[in-house]
Amino acid sequence: MADDCLFCKIANGDFNTDFVYENDEVVAFRDLNPQAPTHVLVIPRQHIATLNEIDAENSVIIGKMYIAAKEIAASEGLAERGYRAVMNCNADAGQSVFHIHLHLVGGKPMGWPPWP
Repeated sequence: MADDCLFCKIANGDFNTDFVYENDEVVAFRDLNPQAPTHVLVIPRQHIATLNEIDAENSVIIGKMYIAAKEIAASEGLAERGYRAVMNCNADAGQSVFHIHLHLVGGKPMGWPPWP
């Protein structure tokens, strides 16, 4: 846990957060600024600042985050309609909290590319 990390504090239970998914390694909660009808953030309990810090020792957590996203998408009724699962790396890509997180977004048709 990083003492100054908002997502570490959320994962640690320092805030009253309504988790939509939780296990020993991953938690998920609704984004405060949703970009779609469903917008959930999936985060590991372990602090990893960016995707650039993924290595052989901690790489398994990425798969566990995507498994959580798949289960959340099914419980939200998105599995058949479709959804997007995105991770940003560093500021130019839109990462604003430096604790890896997977955006699970769905509930509306989405175009590609996602930028104007």
